[in-house]
Amino acid sequence: MEGEDEFIIKHLIDSLILLKKIEIAPGARVIDVGTGAGFPGIPLKIKRKDLKVYLMDSNRKKAEFLENAIKNLGLKETYVLCGRAESLGKKPEYRENYDLVVARAVSSLNVLSEYCLPFARIGGLFVAMKGREPEKELVEARDAVEVLGGKIKEVVQYELPEGLQRSLILVEKVKETPEKYPRREGMPEKRPLR
Repeated sequence: MEGEDEFIIKHLIDSLILLKKIEIAPGARVIDVGTGAGFPGIPLKIKRKDLKVYLMDSNRKKAEFLENAIKNLGLKETYVLCGRAESLGKKPEYRENYDLVVARAVSSLNVLSEYCLPFARIGGLFVAMKGREPEKELVEARDAVEVLGGKIKEVVQYELPEGLQRSLILVEKVKETPEKYPRREGMPEKRPLR
């Protein structure tokens, strides 16, 4: 178990940095892919009550925890989606339906792009929250991002207290994701797009 200060820095401040580094329109629909315990989605919702936040995780126990957290925190327009990105990303009610898609260090950028870009609307933004040196991932993912309908817009470097270096990779959704993506469950990890 990490200490209180470490929790505040690594989870709360790191989640809320999105509000300082990118512009999020009022009332935006935000999906947090692979949210785990609700980071960054829950802190974003607490700070920006106008957002419609969807917390997605494939783990049933985590989803139940999130449902309880939402209820106990009294958060409105905050929803839990329990399922895998490969399945939910194919469903019309979720596909290309979000203004902002965020993911925090879930997988490599080429894999994350296949999980996340299908959720972003054209003109929307996918933000991958990464460590200090994302250059190798950027090179490996450039073609995959383009195939999936995205364009790498910018890499924003920042430093958390205690000198922790982080990056936000901003990917703009410029065209529809082809229907064949995301591929079936497990394929993005087993055979990442290059």
